[in-house]
Amino acid sequence: MKQFMDADFLLTTDTAKEIFEKGAKNTPIFDWHCHLSPKEIYENQSPADIAELWLGGDHYKWRVMRSFGVKEEYITGDQSGLEKFKAFASALPYCIGNPMYHWAHLELQRYFGIYAPLTAENAENIYHECGERIKAGGFTPRELIARSNVACVCTTDDPADSLEYHDLLQNEADFACRVLPAFRPDKALQIEQAGFIPWVKALEQAANREIGRFADLKDALLARMEVFKTHGCCASDHAFAYVPYSPASDEEVERIFQKGLAGDTLTGEELDRYRTALMLFLGAQYARLGWAMELHIGPMRNNNQKMFARLGPDTGFDSIDDHQIAQGLSGFLNALEMQDALPKTVLFTLNPKDNAVLGTMLGNFQSDEIPSKIQFGSAWWFNDHYDGMREQMRTLANLGILGKFVGMVTDSRSFLSYPRHEYFRRILCELIGDWVEEGKYPCDLEFLSSLVADISYYNAARYFGIDTADAQ
Repeated sequence: MKQFMDADFLLTTDTAKEIFEKGAKNTPIFDWHCHLSPKEIYENQSPADIAELWLGGDHYKWRVMRSFGVKEEYITGDQSGLEKFKAFASALPYCIGNPMYHWAHLELQRYFGIYAPLTAENAENIYHECGERIKAGGFTPRELIARSNVACVCTTDDPADSLEYHDLLQNEADFACRVLPAFRPDKALQIEQAGFIPWVKALEQAANREIGRFADLKDALLARMEVFKTHGCCASDHAFAYVPYSPASDEEVERIFQKGLAGDTLTGEELDRYRTALMLFLGAQYARLGWAMELHIGPMRNNNQKMFARLGPDTGFDSIDDHQIAQGLSGFLNALEMQDALPKTVLFTLNPKDNAVLGTMLGNFQSDEIPSKIQFGSAWWFNDHYDGMREQMRTLANLGILGKFVGMVTDSRSFLSYPRHEYFRRILCELIGDWVEEGKYPCDLEFLSSLVADISYYNAARYFGIDTADAQ
């Protein structure tokens, strides 16, 4: 019987152990899609306790606690940090097979030196032990980023954001990690939402111009893109239940935009036409700027309206949608390609039924100028578990080129989430090691170690063009 989560955790073959040690273990991290707060990184405050650090804002853990039957007051309510931590610890032993069990223990091991499995019985002792370590120092956001060997992160930023904390971080000479904004204009696309009109007002202020027509909106977004560019932005990000493609005339798009500005109800077809027009504009600008366009496809958000009214979005009530996505995605990418305006693009799917759809879509729009210009993004959100990661990489290997894959992202708001990169790297090395041990690939350990290092960091550093010595 293997020891629980020992040094060879998930590395079941000699090949896997060697290529992990040489190619993945100490390779830097480029977290090119996350939801970390640049404000929190700049202010660099130490957390009050492990509960604040671990449970605050982490809807993955909240879902576990709700499924176990924990009362909401111990999740998002006003119970003490100790009581919330004990409630989570009571649920965790029952999460056999859930990646949360591995993530939680990797975080306890890597940051706190605690190797005992967390249970209801030892939760209070572990809470206090973690508290003593936090008091001793090393747990501010910047310290955690540095301890995690992170070379660069891309935060997620609205076009109307001031980027003031990015400005401040650029002047922090003693912080080696680069913190870059990523352009996330979802609110520009959500013309049917109640917040659209107030958001337009915020964008007017940020771009210093009035927005009365669709052309004005595009001009304002373009102005903000130029500001993001000066801050080192190298990526945009979009979330869709499905990628729309419904071309319309300029006159039709203007009519729809005016209805949105007036707060009128829009049909589904009108929404698709508006979003298509805006995405074609944005995609062409990303290509001009050399940015990568990330498309996160497939969430069904805020399913529980009672809890949405109580807690708001991103609190653990989203799930997987099941739209048919192939035709709209193909039409959109093809329209940009026909204009010679298709940017580097990373396609994520939340629904694993679409793994092969994306795996085959890649080959339709590749380029001889940028290796694997169209990427299949890593197993995301509800898929970034052991089976989901292996299946995503198997699909990419079967249908594309795994060796040019840009690898893992945390997609997280937590400064303790970086062991998820290690989890991914161990699964990657195990998968490749299996193929070698089964005689399906030559045992060229030098090449394979380099390949693993590329997938872990260097492919993404080159793809996104970040300016670090490590990317050379």
